Amino acid sequence: MKTYHGSCHCGEVRFTAAIDLGLGTIKCNCSICTKMRWWAAVVAPEAFRLSSTEQLGEYRFLTRRDGHYFCSRCGIHTHSTGESARMGQFVAVAVACLDDATPEELITAPVRWLDGRNDVWEAPPAETRHL
Repeated sequence: MKTYHGSCHCGEVRFTAAIDLGLGTIKCNCSICTKMRWWAAVVAPEAFRLSSTEQLGEYRFLTRRDGHYFCSRCGIHTHSTGESARMGQFVAVAVACLDDATPEELITAPVRWLDGRNDVWEAPPAETRHL
């Protein structure tokens, strides 16, 4: 477990998160994740702390269950929140926003693929090369 510091591109939205990248990351093929090329590390809400929220924007769609957060100034998506039967309440932190994650840490972080497009969360989609 390591505490990472993260931010959007302009630095207006900042956070810290305790993450064990060795436990894996996720990529999903649902409509929003595909468009954002979302790559996230999932943590418990108590392992995530926002330190700057003035420019924080929120987007919810479809069931409005999950919150997708971004900087309203530069547009970078920093994290999402949600709840699932498997994970309970969670925060999905954008791996690309981790300012102090090394390339080696990211290269070796396992990726679990989620088939959100077909609502099959326990199995990978048939194709992932485009994600």
